[in-house]
Amino acid sequence: MSIEKLLSHPDKVFWPEEGYTKLDLARFYEAVFPKLKPYVADRMLSLERCPDGMSGQCFYQKQAPNGLPEGTPTKLIQHEKRDVNYVLGGALKTEIALVNFGCIPVHVWGSRASRPHQPDWMVFDLDPGSGGFADAAKAGLLVKNALDELKLVSFPKTSGSRGLHIFVPMRVGPDFDEVRSFASGLCARLAAEHRDTLTVEQRIEARKDRVYLDSFRNGFGATVVAPYSVRRRPKAPFSMPLRWSEVKAGLDPAKFNLGNYKKRLAGGDPWEGFFESRQSLKKLGKASA
Repeated sequence: MSIEKLLSHPDKVFWPEEGYTKLDLARFYEAVFPKLKPYVADRMLSLERCPDGMSGQCFYQKQAPNGLPEGTPTKLIQHEKRDVNYVLGGALKTEIALVNFGCIPVHVWGSRASRPHQPDWMVFDLDPGSGGFADAAKAGLLVKNALDELKLVSFPKTSGSRGLHIFVPMRVGPDFDEVRSFASGLCARLAAEHRDTLTVEQRIEARKDRVYLDSFRNGFGATVVAPYSVRRRPKAPFSMPLRWSEVKAGLDPAKFNLGNYKKRLAGGDPWEGFFESRQSLKKLGKASA
């Protein structure tokens, strides 16, 4: 069955300025799914539903909605205040169904359903207070150098907005609290060493133009947009995996978008070998030393 027949109102325009429709979004995810699948397979997804695209409001939903295709895998997760039955990624039909619900980005957990309390990656979210990607790129290289010193291999990607995400593939073992402690210690040390340009200050007004080093996406139940995830932003950019050699001040993240993704995908996989690079975090105590 064609993708178009799986959608209600496939011609609904999600990006009025560019003219991109719900069908264009679905075709993108169909094209990138072989690359996206390893990062969503068997992982809990949180839904950001934007039924009117750029023109309307969005809302977040953790609970698997009614109307999913029969047999869509889910996982019941116990939280402190309530239990949530999450949609699990890994199947193209699931992703297209989510597009049909108005889900533009893919928000994914750092752990898999088989071991939900133990992540297999660590992530750093770099948010430039200036709004300029150039500042995020400079901060990203500082984070990379700190990880290199710990002999931890890292992989960068655009957030799809103005920031940069840095992933560190890990061997399953430490729980979320341990991983977050490691990440927050590293961020705190870097912010102390570069007070004029980096911060771990949670209050937005106190950050000024500095780059916020966010380690909280390593908490239990926290999510990050998956590689190749489209964002609800002008020009329909997607979160593009990068080689470290591409992380430069002059890079414009919006150049990776629904209008030119085929050319970029033909250029090879910048994150080749990601899951073969899983590393042990036995050095947990060294991050803030």
